[in-house]
Amino acid sequence: MPVISIRIDVKLKRKMDELSYINWSEVIRRKIEEVIEEEERKGKKGGKDYKKISEASVRSYQFFLNYGGKNSGDVIREWRERNWQL
Repeated sequence: MPVISIRIDVKLKRKMDELSYINWSEVIRRKIEEVIEEEERKGKKGGKDYKKISEASVRSYQFFLNYGGKNSGDVIREWRERNWQL
């Protein structure tokens, strides 16, 4: 089995030593597995939710088409100008 090492502060290490009956390797191993399973359930890789990114891309493109191919900055500027004229 591969071995990894982590760094923790002295205070945390002291507390772990006080609870020496706990198998800390097993605790850490289980937590790593939980995090991996959770990320896999979300469909994320590298911390990115590609489904949400794809949906945002589609909405952005729809916005672009709805406003005559203008970028969002130009549209916001137009809205502000209209509000000032009222």
